[in-house]
Amino acid sequence: MAIINRPAQTEDQTRTRILKAALKLFARQGYDGTTTRDLAEKAGVAEGTLFRHFTNKKAILIEVATQGWIEILTDLLTELSEMGSYKAVAQVMRRRMMNLHQNADLFKVCFMEAQFHPDLRDRIEEEVVEKMMGVAEAFFETAMDQGIYRRMSPKMVARVFLGMFTIAGFSQETIMTPNSSPNEMKDMAEGIADIFLNGVLQKSDGSIE
Repeated sequence: MAIINRPAQTEDQTRTRILKAALKLFARQGYDGTTTRDLAEKAGVAEGTLFRHFTNKKAILIEVATQGWIEILTDLLTELSEMGSYKAVAQVMRRRMMNLHQNADLFKVCFMEAQFHPDLRDRIEEEVVEKMMGVAEAFFETAMDQGIYRRMSPKMVARVFLGMFTIAGFSQETIMTPNSSPNEMKDMAEGIADIFLNGVLQKSDGSIE
C-alpha cells in the first residue's frame, strides 16, 4: 500500500513546494517581475515540472491566493464553530489576528495583484468569499436565534466580521506601524474585537438608539 501511495505523495509535495516558492517570489518581486525560471529555481524543480502541475504562471498565482485564503478562513470558522460560548468570539478573533503576521506574504500578493488580475478577484470571490460568507452567516444567525446577538441581518454581520478580520491581515501595512510589538498587535486585535461586539456608541441603557 505504501508503494502505491508514494507517487501521489511526491506529486503533492512538489506542488506544495512550487506554491510556497511562488508565494515568496510574488510577494518580493511581484507577479510580473517573477519568471517561470525564477519559480522553478526557487522550488528546486525543472521548469517543465511547473507546467505539469499548472497550466501557466497565472494559474499558479490564482492557486496561491485562493488556497491561502481558504486555509486562513477555514481555520477561523472552524474555531468559531467549536467555541463554547458565542460571547467568546472576541477571544477567537484576537487569537487569529495575532497570528496573521505569519501570512504577510499572502496578504501582500493579494493586495498588489488583485488590482491587475480580474480573474484572480473572481476566483477569490467564488471560491473563498461566497463559501465563507455562507458559513459565517449561519453562525451569526444561530447566535441571534439564541438571543445572544441582537437581531439584524446575519449576512451583513458576517460580511462586517470577515471584512474586519481581513483588514486586520494588512495591519502591518496599513493601520499598524512597521515592526509593531506583540503588545501593540494584541491591543489592536482587542480593539477591533471590541468594536465588532460593542460598537462605538456610548450606551446609557444597554441599547443602541
